[in-house]
Amino acid sequence: MSDTLQKFPTSLGADLRALRKSRGITLAQMAEKTQRSVGWVSQIERDLSEPSITDLRKLSHILGVSISLFFGQSDMKENEKGRIVRASARRQIGGGDAGLIEELLSPDLTDDFEMVRSVFQPNAKLSEFVTRDTQEVGYLISGRLTLWLGDEKFDLEAGDSFRIRAERFKWENPHSETAVAIWVIAPPVY
Repeated sequence: MSDTLQKFPTSLGADLRALRKSRGITLAQMAEKTQRSVGWVSQIERDLSEPSITDLRKLSHILGVSISLFFGQSDMKENEKGRIVRASARRQIGGGDAGLIEELLSPDLTDDFEMVRSVFQPNAKLSEFVTRDTQEVGYLISGRLTLWLGDEKFDLEAGDSFRIRAERFKWENPHSETAVAIWVIAPPVY
């Protein structure tokens, strides 16, 4: 397999641009971090050039996302691009760390928010608190989940929902069954 990717999701450039902007990184700063020209970054974001896998690894590291975010979309009908995400074409995001598997439900990252399906494996947990400059709303579809918002602990069951507003949080699934939640996050973080 060559170092150049053979097939990109149609939204690769748009996703890269949205991620870069959401992190407050300018084209010039991205060019400096990648040791490439501003023109190169711009061409990638406009889908005029295809980065190599090595370039995508570097970009994913700079943007703080898993490289898997840039893969996984199957061919889709022209009228569905940017509008429909089939269950079989969801992109896995994140690294599966701490027993959490996440899939992007949004067609891409170009909106003011993203929608994510999160699957918390039995006995999985996020040990350290995380704080993101976001607003997040979640809905627990199945299972049970413990959520800490600041110093307060909440035991959630299927059908419960929650909101996180730029505050520190962590979660744990201390149960023997999987928990599944849908999250809406603004602005996108993946």
